[in-house]
Amino acid sequence: MSCTLILGGARSGKSALAERLALESGKEVLYLATSRAGDGEMRARIAHHRARRPAQWRTLEEPLLLAASLRSACRPGRIVLVDCLTLWLTNLMLCGVAEVPEDGKFTPPPEFEAQRTAFLDLLAQGLPGELLLVSNEVGMGIVPMGALARRFADEAGLLNQAVAARVQRVILVAAGLPLVLKGAPC
Repeated sequence: MSCTLILGGARSGKSALAERLALESGKEVLYLATSRAGDGEMRARIAHHRARRPAQWRTLEEPLLLAASLRSACRPGRIVLVDCLTLWLTNLMLCGVAEVPEDGKFTPPPEFEAQRTAFLDLLAQGLPGELLLVSNEVGMGIVPMGALARRFADEAGLLNQAVAARVQRVILVAAGLPLVLKGAPC
């Protein structure tokens, strides 16, 4: 298995880079989308991503069960592009949560750790084919004001570190320019 983590901020060009790498691979592409269209702005973002994808790419939408989806989707001769890990993390953190407690203390639901562990274990074991993982680098800005936002930034940073330790290549994208942090150049 070949696995690449592509990190960047909002509108950095990380998804466009992942899509270019998938297209240039010449392999069958499966686009695994983790987002949920919860409001008009998110629906517009999803539509923008869909419009960029070649018609021959297959799309699988899975907001929670990433490890199980990868287990069935990854195979030799195929490249799976996951966009994105931070939306998946958001879905896991808020799964079944009606509202954040007023005291600001937030405890993710039990599924959070189980799904996170299953995903990281699967990366460590390896999968057939090639995998491109897109994730936001959210920890490079200001410290968020709310407890939930701070917890999310912490969890995203920890997830990105854990994934980076398990993959062969890590690329940071800023202003549309890729910087290889680990592994082969792009």
